[in-house]
Amino acid sequence: MKLVFFDDFKLGAVKGDNVVDLSAAAEHIPHVSPQDILSGLIADFDTHKSHLEEAIAASDGVPLSSVRLRSPAPGPLNIICMAVNYMENGTRSEPAPINAFNKSPNAVIGNGDTILLPDVGSSIFEHEAELGLVISKPAWQVKAEDAYDYIFGYLNFIDVSARGIPAFYQMKSRETFAPMGPYLVTADEIADPQSLPVKLWVNDRLCQDFNTDDMAHKIPRVIEWVTSVHSLGPGDVIATGTNHFGLSAIQDGDTIDIEVEGLGKLHLNVQDDLKRTWGRETRHEWESAGNEGTTPQLTGKYA
Repeated sequence: MKLVFFDDFKLGAVKGDNVVDLSAAAEHIPHVSPQDILSGLIADFDTHKSHLEEAIAASDGVPLSSVRLRSPAPGPLNIICMAVNYMENGTRSEPAPINAFNKSPNAVIGNGDTILLPDVGSSIFEHEAELGLVISKPAWQVKAEDAYDYIFGYLNFIDVSARGIPAFYQMKSRETFAPMGPYLVTADEIADPQSLPVKLWVNDRLCQDFNTDDMAHKIPRVIEWVTSVHSLGPGDVIATGTNHFGLSAIQDGDTIDIEVEGLGKLHLNVQDDLKRTWGRETRHEWESAGNEGTTPQLTGKYA
């Protein structure tokens, strides 16, 4: 099942090229926000599933092209992002120590939305394509061998980063810096989440192209470790990290598309009122040319 929120955050499911409104099937879930609907649905999915399937079977829906898709996880209580969690195409001799950070729920945006680059002295703004996990039930001190029982589904996730700012909070949690979507795909539709191609394009140029099999700390270990620090609940999100080879600058007027196999394609726009520019080299291209760090800012404020 591919779950979505659309228009004014109506719950829906994708059916071919259409979306079926599931609002009536979920109207009895207590809520004050769309995230409450999602969390309540996930927490008692065994009960709700048949009602959702009946609603999907009974309607042809409306074309996806006629609605505005929102983030399928509009405001998770926890958004945990794994840090340096790839082997970088074999260039790392061993995994980095396991680590993570939080992103603010207020940073979440969805398909067709715009990443806003703030007026701060960042050395570069970059995209990080990631596989996102959505938690299925209360999770505390989960054992690695049980980890997949705690995954409700998967979604595309972009960790937008403002480099060169001396605090992760300012670098990672800014408004619009957590795009997710377009769908939340239930776990039964993904045969092996540890073997998924991940691709990200900037202005239709393929920049990131890697596979989740390059993950340093695998999904079971990630869930085990995160839940050893604090508990997670239904609807919470873990972003599993990125391969840094294809990272590149994002700047005003750019379009970004990310697609993890089986999860649909998430489309974003970029806006920078300062109209700053950077080179278009990816990190790998920049470093392969004998340079260090990231491509420098070329024009605009703070250059």
